This record gives sequence, C-alpha cells and structure tokens, in this order.
Amino acid sequence: MAAQALAAAAFHEGNYALAFPFFGAERRGAPVLAFTRVDSKKIRQRTQVYKPDIVVVLDDKLMGYVDVTAGLKDGGLLIVNSPLPPEKIKTERPVKTATVDATGVALEILGAPVTNSAVLGAIAKATGLVKIASVERGIMDVFGARLGEKGGRKNADAAKKSFEKTIMGTSTGGRKFKATKKWLPDYKEMPLALATRVMDIDGGKAGPGSFIMNKTGSWRTFAPLLDEAKCTNCLICWFYCPDGAIKRGEKKVKIDYDYCKGCGICVEVCGPKALAWVRTEEVDEKLLAGEVS
Repeated sequence: MAAQALAAAAFHEGNYALAFPFFGAERRGAPVLAFTRVDSKKIRQRTQVYKPDIVVVLDDKLMGYVDVTAGLKDGGLLIVNSPLPPEKIKTERPVKTATVDATGVALEILGAPVTNSAVLGAIAKATGLVKIASVERGIMDVFGARLGEKGGRKNADAAKKSFEKTIMGTSTGGRKFKATKKWLPDYKEMPLALATRVMDIDGGKAGPGSFIMNKTGSWRTFAPLLDEAKCTNCLICWFYCPDGAIKRGEKKVKIDYDYCKGCGICVEVCGPKALAWVRTEEVDEKLLAGEVS
C-alpha cells in the first residue's frame, strides 16, 4: 500500500509511476518487498528493481540479517524506520541515510505499529521526489479507498508528522553479513515446538517450528517481557506458543528471542500477568545489559 500511495503521489504531480509487491511466504509478519518506479516518461520495464536509487526499510530489525544496501547505486539513499539517528545505523558501506521513528508516529496517531503510511512522509522529506501534499493525496487515494475517509485522513496525518521528524545523515559502514545457505536445511536442523515430534511424510521427514538457521525473531516489532517475580511456572504460555520459543524451567519459563515472532499469544493467555507487551527495542536493551537471559 505504501508503494501504491507513493506511485499515486507521483502521478498527481504529472509523472508516470508503477508499483507492485513481491511476496515470499504469505503470512503476517514475514518479510516482503515492494517496488515503485517513477519517471517523467512512460515506464515499460516491469521487472523487480535490482539496482535501486532509494531503499526504504520499514522494520529496522531486518538490518541485522539482510544487507539492505545490496544493489543500491553509488550516491543512493537509504531510509530507515528507526528511532536512532542516521550515524547510528550500521550498514555494510557508508550511505546517505534518513531515519524516522515511524513506529512511534504510527502508535501515536494510528494506535497500532502499522508504519507503511508514516514512512511515506520520510520519503517525501528525504528525497524531494514528491511533495508532502501529494503524499497525503496519494494516501487518501489508496488508504482512504480501503479504510474510508477517517482512516485515510489518520494515515495522511501520520505521513505529515513523519515528514517533520525525519533526520538526514550518513550511516556507519563496516557491518559484515554472512553468506546465506542456498539450500534448505533438513529436518534435523529444526527445533521441536511443544511436545511434538518429527513426522514421516510422503516427501521425507518434517518437524514443527522454524528452521534453526532462520532466526524468526527478526520479524517482530513487539515482544513479551517476563516479570520473573510474577511467573508461577504454570506453563500455559509454553503450551500455547506456536513456535516453541518459550522453554520450560524449574522455577520459571524462559523466552528464546531468536525465534519469538512477537505474535502476542503468550501475553494474552498468561493468567498471573507475568508477561508484558513491549517494544522490541526495550527487550534488546535488556538483553545487551544482561537483565534478560
């Protein structure tokens, strides 16, 4: 929807525009891509954009797992949804960078961590490609058509506030990314969720949960935080966790944040209210400080 709204904004300024998404695993929370092309003349190329002028990252947790600057042209621009200033953003090579806390803006205005409209304001501010008034108009075209006048207006307000809060700078280079495996791991590399076991199927063997190589904790925006003093070790959260990210202990449970996708089920079912729903950044800070193991 953000790609479509940006294309609509460019169209309102007399340009040609093309926008389309690319989905891998179609499930909520899975990483997806979307592309927008803008030109003053007709656009005939309809492939994915492999060498972009601008890369926009809606979830900064991807930064630790994906080289988002791969293919970015020299002199290109990176726009990141992050509360950090540009110089605190670590990339493989230094690039011109803009940051905005689009999640914070979305929570304030929309009441939910839905950042696709908020980040459009940062695109307008950082690139000058389209005016913020055109972005608001494009949002009303796309978001308003689905959410109604009131919903569209709220999303336009989120973009306008992000426009005002966007910071320009340069990211820090030097981050190294490991080469990813080009084949699928076998069932032995899968962690077992709950009390289930490996199953024989027609195609071989399969197990529940996620591949050990695929640390799905990078998907989440919010995460559960355990108050050990309140935990009664009733194991209801362990039973309901769909990914086996909660481990049993003698006196309390333990959350494996490498695989917790932030679905929130454990927080909902926790009887003693020992689990709180917090921003992922808060959990990360506590992990670094050793306050959470």
